[in-house]
Amino acid sequence: MSPYAGPVVDAHHHVWDLALGGQPWLVDGPMIAFRYGDYGRIRRDYLPADFLADTATVADLGLDVVGSAFVETEWRVDDTLSEVAWVSGLAERTGVPSVVVGHAVLDSAGVADHLAAVAAAPLVRGIRHKPGGAATPDRAAAEPTLMTDARWRAGFGLLAPLGLHYELQVPWWHLHEAADLAAAFDQTRIVINHTGLPADRSPAGLAGWRDAMRLVAEHPNVYCKISGLDVPHTTWTPDLQREVVLTTLDLFGPWRCMFASNFPVDALWATYAQIFGGFQDLTADLSASEQRAVFFDTACDFYRIGPDRLWSAAG
Repeated sequence: MSPYAGPVVDAHHHVWDLALGGQPWLVDGPMIAFRYGDYGRIRRDYLPADFLADTATVADLGLDVVGSAFVETEWRVDDTLSEVAWVSGLAERTGVPSVVVGHAVLDSAGVADHLAAVAAAPLVRGIRHKPGGAATPDRAAAEPTLMTDARWRAGFGLLAPLGLHYELQVPWWHLHEAADLAAAFDQTRIVINHTGLPADRSPAGLAGWRDAMRLVAEHPNVYCKISGLDVPHTTWTPDLQREVVLTTLDLFGPWRCMFASNFPVDALWATYAQIFGGFQDLTADLSASEQRAVFFDTACDFYRIGPDRLWSAAG
């Protein structure tokens, strides 16, 4: 087969305006511990016009980014509805993003009312609440995430009745907890963010990641976003990503996988064209329908992005 050419939905990106002061981790001051290290270069405004400028760089590759999913940016936890309102306003004025993923603290006392308010926003499709996790695989058993907490799981149980899915960002060594969660709440769709965070590309690291991904992929309500593949201090290349991308596609299938940029965060390590050009190279042997699924169709289906939320005719 030839490399994919056609419409793309970017399944995970961010926008922010630092003047709003919504993200304490982005404003001037001490940097937080961050998995990519020094993130000073993204401490700047990143608005729809900036995102569109990045997406335009893949036109020469035959790709046309026509839609996107915005994912929450760790806005001030006491006011995350303001982020939903702000991004929804951007979408109304500019068309970008197509849909919105908000934030909720699932183990908070007021979570039911909060989720109802989030779900009432027309463009909201799901929520993300990072459940924490151990810093290394050997500590995972002793330091479980919130996914094992009864109060948190009660909040999680409110999502599906409201038409919301869950975005899971957690190290791969906690994906056994996600598998249990998916089995207990099989009507709630879960999408793994950033491919399970496979930063350790040693043979042992990849073997552990592969086994964890295989376990959670057994559940049909779990999807995966292939993104966030950066390895600190290592150049982003298709060869570096080959095993991770192809293994993920094999385990989940293209109809439960979607490509995403994670911009502007992943701009710390690669350009937009490098990332999506790499995805083209890595999927050149897939069938045409499989290629279109992972670049476009899966994201449209998962995020319920209709033609009215696409920026141009998608064919």
